[in-house]
Amino acid sequence: MSGLRVGVDIGGTKTEAVAIDDTGSVIDTVRVASGFGGDAVVASTVEAVVALAARVGAEPRDFGAIGVGVPGAVDPASGRVAHAVNLGLDGLALGDELAARLGVRVRLENDVNAAALGAFHLLGHAPDHSMAYLNLGTGLAAGLVLGGRLWRGSRGTAGEIGHIPVDPDGALCVCGQRGCLEMVASGSAIARQWPTTHPRPVQDLFEAAARGDALAIEVRQCFIDNVASAVRVLVLTVDVDDVVIGGGITSLGVPLVDAIRGVLADWSAQSQFLASLELPSRIGLAPAGPVAAVGAALVGERASEVEPV
Repeated sequence: MSGLRVGVDIGGTKTEAVAIDDTGSVIDTVRVASGFGGDAVVASTVEAVVALAARVGAEPRDFGAIGVGVPGAVDPASGRVAHAVNLGLDGLALGDELAARLGVRVRLENDVNAAALGAFHLLGHAPDHSMAYLNLGTGLAAGLVLGGRLWRGSRGTAGEIGHIPVDPDGALCVCGQRGCLEMVASGSAIARQWPTTHPRPVQDLFEAAARGDALAIEVRQCFIDNVASAVRVLVLTVDVDDVVIGGGITSLGVPLVDAIRGVLADWSAQSQFLASLELPSRIGLAPAGPVAAVGAALVGERASEVEPV
């Protein structure tokens, strides 16, 4: 359909497909449960796209191209996905599999990179703006949009700041290093340090800290300090105009950002250099809505990452 772009965000529990019009506005959304394993992931993704196409009165093949954001190591050129542990994918040519089933070209991107593009677009940034999207979820990673363009780096690892070691005596990370930033600034870090049966461990932690629980206060402060460290790393290494915080943990909202700003302000009070960077004013929350799926739709319409957002 002319002017209609489709993006899919494949998550560990749900797969979300969106259609956006030629102005970039979301016109319809479909969510289905994500499959596990190659065949099941392909099937659930196809289910979402077919359902979305039906809702807008089209067939999948009517779309010029479809963009898909997926966790793991993604090769956008070949459409292969590796190390997507939560989806049971490793070495799957997902782009080809989906294209064969849907009858339309499919372009893949890492989910955090897709979310970075989506946030950049939904925030209405000018093409010369630069932004880091800091994803606080089960893990910790960033997507970089520099001067309106997605920056993956020479080997696709730009923004993998969760695997910067910050404590040589810290916990062993899945990457094989010890004391990575992800081990103290992520949902999995909180789950490890704050065992609970609550369905939302991060919310439970913050509520317990607000009640004065000593352990909760300690774990919460460790988390906030290290998220602030992630913001500082992004500014000091890439010097982006701003750092937008997204991911599941941001359901905590403004109090989370205020706490991070407080830490950055304290550091700035002790360092004229950091004060000159104005770190507290350079962070904010990602916009609400299907950010990663919108970014995937933008990936789908472009031949390469060097074209402007």
